[in-house]
Amino acid sequence: MVTSTGRFLDWEGCFNVRELGGLGDLSPGRAVRADALDRLTTHGWTALADHGVRTVIDLRNDGEPEPDRAPRPTGLKTVRIALDGIEDRDFWDVWWGRPGFGTPAYFRPFLSRFPERVAAVAEAVADAPPGGVAFHCGLGRDRTGIIALVLLRLMGASPEEIADDHGLSEPRVRAMYAARERPYDSTEIEEYVAGLGTTVHRLAVDAARWLDPEPYLRAGGLSAPVLLRLCRRLGG
Repeated sequence: MVTSTGRFLDWEGCFNVRELGGLGDLSPGRAVRADALDRLTTHGWTALADHGVRTVIDLRNDGEPEPDRAPRPTGLKTVRIALDGIEDRDFWDVWWGRPGFGTPAYFRPFLSRFPERVAAVAEAVADAPPGGVAFHCGLGRDRTGIIALVLLRLMGASPEEIADDHGLSEPRVRAMYAARERPYDSTEIEEYVAGLGTTVHRLAVDAARWLDPEPYLRAGGLSAPVLLRLCRRLGG
């Protein structure tokens, strides 16, 4: 079992980047989760390339990405898949701007509502050019956490491993806000979770335990050959 902070990667400009290899049967160098990569410096992009990443998957909505602080390496492929499906107001009017949106409480409802979007990201990972894949949102916690949960569960990571990995993001998010001199008040989230009579860790465990990844991705439209390629890519 690998749960140590030694998986964090020092990519200058980002705060919440870590290698997923070593969790379950996921091999090192195959998948990295991150916060907004458009904030990387030249040194940060060099570190990304030196880690073997050749594809970046940006999970953010239109209008969220900022201009890159430094040029992306030559040959790096960027794929943009807006994971949220923000136009689905029946879903997002319940979750957007509410404290549960910053916790794994929304992971299972999201996964149930948007299997096709999750499967589209999984297909982009499966069909990426040779090399590692880094996927990211803004904070590297929520949307990135959903994709990490699915990939890790597919590769046999336990719900507890996945929840432990999720928990590593919170101190990094706090540090990110502090460095940018933005207020970060987790009181609402803490009160929300306490009101549910649970913890953030338990919410993540429950979401991971609920997910049966192969049938879920097949139901989202991932074909059997693509699913096989995905597993081979992540664990080969």
